[in-house]
Amino acid sequence: MNWTEATIETAKEGLDILCAMLTDIGFRGFLIHDPDDYEELLAGKAGRWDYLEEGLAEALTAGDPTVTVYLPENAQGAEQMTALRTLLERLRKREDAARFGALTLTSKGICEEDWANNWKQYFQPFCIGDKMWISPTWVEQEPPQGRTPLRIDPGSSFGTGQHDTTKLCLALLETCVTPESRVLDIGCGSGILSICAMLLGAKSVIAIDIEQNAAEAALTNAVRNGIDPAVYETICGDILEDEVLVERLGSGYDVVCANIVADILIAMRSLFMRFMREGATLLLSGIIDERLDEVLDSMRETGFSVDTVQQSGGWAAVKLSK
Repeated sequence: MNWTEATIETAKEGLDILCAMLTDIGFRGFLIHDPDDYEELLAGKAGRWDYLEEGLAEALTAGDPTVTVYLPENAQGAEQMTALRTLLERLRKREDAARFGALTLTSKGICEEDWANNWKQYFQPFCIGDKMWISPTWVEQEPPQGRTPLRIDPGSSFGTGQHDTTKLCLALLETCVTPESRVLDIGCGSGILSICAMLLGAKSVIAIDIEQNAAEAALTNAVRNGIDPAVYETICGDILEDEVLVERLGSGYDVVCANIVADILIAMRSLFMRFMREGATLLLSGIIDERLDEVLDSMRETGFSVDTVQQSGGWAAVKLSK
């Protein structure tokens, strides 16, 4: 698959607000260039430099901030581009439009092979928790004795297991999955969490993501790991916007997991409650340390009890119960 790289020129004042708005319309990650960050770095506030290539400092600190997103060249990507252009047009008409800078949009095509394979050299097998062994599909290696292998190829989706948010959530899954567990994985990415749940003995899984590529990757990875599609269903959709989908998902889940971002987790709190049976477990991750208390407070107000909090590398994962 090919991709479109879309870069928005903005201003420092409106940078954070623009990123929040991009999240609201479905973008889950950004590449941010902020010259002020490099100014601080080069001034010695964040490190010391013995040598800089000639012209590098000027290149890094020149121009206005930019935000870059990547869109798949398919129907979904076309919808995202339309939503992006609509958002920028709306911002240009606001009374405070000046705070967002030029809001010019430039785009170029990228062949997936240019970047989707180069990172693979950095993804090597590793152990998680007491039971699992995560390995990329392209590495031929037997798992350590007593470990269950989970072989994954995330493709363009989030979820190799290497990020702290995923590691934390994978370890917590070991503590709550039983042979009778019905699991709902919201924001499934590569499917690594829900596949882990199945390999730990879960009865069935529904894995959902707003990205079609992620839903397809999750099912492919599940089959790779010997999981019967009859008990592992993937869905592309947005439960915050689609009540029909919410009804379709139903209720009575034993384990619900969501590794997303704090704002989305908070927005979904009543849906989590709706999906779960009494006594069920909710696993949340993707929470930066600075927003942990905010997320926990919102979940307590909704009626959840906080059982466990795990933190690593500036990120937090929490285990709650209904």
